[in-house]
Amino acid sequence: MMVNCCGLLTANKEPVPLKSIEVELEVRDHVATLVSTLLYENKEDKPLEAVFVFPLPGDAAVCHFSAKIGQTQIVAEVKEKQEAHEEYDDALSSGQQAFLLEESDQSPDIFSLSVGSLPPGESASIRLEYVTELAVQADDGLRFCLPAVLNPRYQPQGSENSGSSEGGSVQVTSVPASLVPYSLSFSARVSSPRPISKVESKCSLDPLQYLNTEQTQATVKLAAGHKFDRDVELLIYYKDAHQPTAVVEAGQASAKPGTLMGDPVVMLSLYPEFPQAMMSSVASHGEFVFLIDRSGSMGCCVDNSNQQETRIGSARDTLLLLLKSLPMGCYFNIYSFGSSYQHTFPKSVEYSEKTMKEALKEVEKMDADLGGTEILEPLKHIYSQSCIPSQPRQVFVFTDGEVGNTKEVINLVRDNSGSHRCFSFGIGEGASSALINGLAKEGGGHAQFITGTDRMQPKVMQSLRFALQPAVVDISVTWDLPKAVSVTVLSPPITTIFQGQRSLVYAQLTGQSPEAAEGCVTVKYSLAGHPSQNQLRFSLKPAKDTGLTVHRLGAQTLIRSLEMEERERRGQQDGRVKQKVVELSIQSGVSSSFTAFIAVNKSDSKAIQGPLLRRNVPAPMMMMMSCGMPARLQRCAAPTMKSSLTGCSRLAAPPMRKFAAPQSPRSTTLFSRMKQKLGGWRKKKKMSEKKYQFESSLSHRPPHTYDTGYNEAAGEIYYETQQFPLEQPLDDSRDSWTKQPSRDTLLKLVSLQKACGCWELEPALAASLGKTSKEVENPKPTLVNKEVWATILALIWLHGFKSDVRDEWELLAMKAVSWLRAQNAPCVTECVEAGNALLDCSVQKDALGL
Repeated sequence: MMVNCCGLLTANKEPVPLKSIEVELEVRDHVATLVSTLLYENKEDKPLEAVFVFPLPGDAAVCHFSAKIGQTQIVAEVKEKQEAHEEYDDALSSGQQAFLLEESDQSPDIFSLSVGSLPPGESASIRLEYVTELAVQADDGLRFCLPAVLNPRYQPQGSENSGSSEGGSVQVTSVPASLVPYSLSFSARVSSPRPISKVESKCSLDPLQYLNTEQTQATVKLAAGHKFDRDVELLIYYKDAHQPTAVVEAGQASAKPGTLMGDPVVMLSLYPEFPQAMMSSVASHGEFVFLIDRSGSMGCCVDNSNQQETRIGSARDTLLLLLKSLPMGCYFNIYSFGSSYQHTFPKSVEYSEKTMKEALKEVEKMDADLGGTEILEPLKHIYSQSCIPSQPRQVFVFTDGEVGNTKEVINLVRDNSGSHRCFSFGIGEGASSALINGLAKEGGGHAQFITGTDRMQPKVMQSLRFALQPAVVDISVTWDLPKAVSVTVLSPPITTIFQGQRSLVYAQLTGQSPEAAEGCVTVKYSLAGHPSQNQLRFSLKPAKDTGLTVHRLGAQTLIRSLEMEERERRGQQDGRVKQKVVELSIQSGVSSSFTAFIAVNKSDSKAIQGPLLRRNVPAPMMMMMSCGMPARLQRCAAPTMKSSLTGCSRLAAPPMRKFAAPQSPRSTTLFSRMKQKLGGWRKKKKMSEKKYQFESSLSHRPPHTYDTGYNEAAGEIYYETQQFPLEQPLDDSRDSWTKQPSRDTLLKLVSLQKACGCWELEPALAASLGKTSKEVENPKPTLVNKEVWATILALIWLHGFKSDVRDEWELLAMKAVSWLRAQNAPCVTECVEAGNALLDCSVQKDALGL
């Protein structure tokens, strides 16, 4: 199984052999090729084996691995995983140098790199290359992410991998970002047929440099001094990004015609466009199930620059917007999970003022207090509930994505994909891209990532708009090609189409086509009972300078589909699917869960003598100190951490098998949960100790003392927890959204909206508008009732003062407009004029949708 541990690798301060990582990225339109060069150096007096476990994008196709020692270049081969392990072990035992790269058994976004028998004083340069598709974001930007943060993954009790010790299991060694001992340099080159509008990042970048006057080529670099406290993310924006495209790539000259690598492969990028009249309507039905992660890590800050806002706090605010934006007539429920799971209602209930208020009371009390990350069991419970007739199920999953049973979770979603759509949200640095993208891909939904200073709300509301779009059914793709050309589709069938979102299709083209031949692909579907179709015509002439990128992405797509099929049929077949994956992986040179890259230095050099020392190279992780505790505790605890770490170059902790679930989630202290994440270990000798007392803002949580200490001899930090009574009783009262003085003004106003869409004329509304009750009531036209007047005022305020975050309130405003239209209220124009005068705005009646 995957063993999780925290800390730099040893207590004896051995040097880390990885010195630097140099990353070069090439983006062509919406496909990225990345080359990483890792420089190793052994400064010890004995030969080393260096093991580095690190994250990659979950959908990346690793296609090249090589090593250079002195002037000797060794290119790795793809082999069946067990065979690769045996060859690696044999090489080390005979004194040869060997290099092994493999994917984790538990999750396709974690890789392990072993550098074996690095002699004293020797250097090795490792080259790793992969290709990946770039996901389209809600604002039409293309997202590239180089995962830099690898948080230990929670391995649930009883999962299929929890007791495994087969080849491919990896040990995750990680440290706080500030202690990573190697450097990272990153540069990117972007090219596209369309002009590049801009490139943005949460990390500091040097200015974008255009390479031509058309602005279709540009370069950008990561600014010096990257702190490893976040993933390296690029958001790339093109003009006219929604143009469908087709790229035909010639086959490999040395490969046999008729095979995947020997034939041309086409990559289609489709953007189906729906009639505007249909898209202006919003569905008034559906079953909406919100699944919220309440594990301890959700107590982390959303961003290091804002120590006040936690992931769970942002999720609470987002749930408020979601619940206010749901249409009357739908059904909903809220689940939350950690080591156990809870649900607001025994089964989904009809959306009404009563059920909405009941749900919001539960949402206000949510905190990161449920321990581990057992996402599988609540999903099973959701799927065990009978679907409601004429109410299509839509599941929204919010998680920081630190689980070890990724493949089990995705498999469950795929098994139930016929009865629901799944929208997923990865929160914070280190969220598993394999989990978040896999949930959405197999669940026919859409994935979003919330990192750095991102606000969760606009991204989630974008997905809700997708969920409320009329469902697209009866999707089919037909090909019109010359008679001599046949097609083999490599991608799984398209099951979901959203307005403005891209669908990628890979296909192998077998046979000879005339020079100027054209192909045509037609996507047919039914939308709200109306048959529709979109066509794309393309040249069959292969594009130049594409290398084998399209072939490798096509192979990766087919490999992932076959791996899923193999897991579904495990124990019921004779291994032919696995064998097919291995053959395809070896043929295409693309990694899979059943293969590994192996390189052995078989030169005539003298065998390496002496015992081989293992050195685990740490990956950066988010500092645990910022997780799972209120900001005020962080402020008082941080100085002790800082003083304890003075002169300390590394942290250490023994590995553990699983993150243990808290015995009593409500009373388990924040530091004891941290202790579980750090390995569940204690140290008896204390060099220094301090106690901190605080009153928890959470109801029913007892006060505690927190002891922290630093063992200088072992170079280790430990945590212990004791309970003791406070002299002053805890205040169990909870502020509501409207009572919190620091609350976002938008959320205060939103919290007052009724389920039907209207607002009431009440003092709380006046206060949220920045007025007194008399100032709000006096201008009301005589013939207009109070709810109509209040609702128009709220809409004017939203349009006048919150237009910059329109994505967050647009759906609930549409609901308010629908309610107003149903009232057939008189004097609407007079109301809008009076409201503008009161609020000092100039919002037109048409802009309000009235």
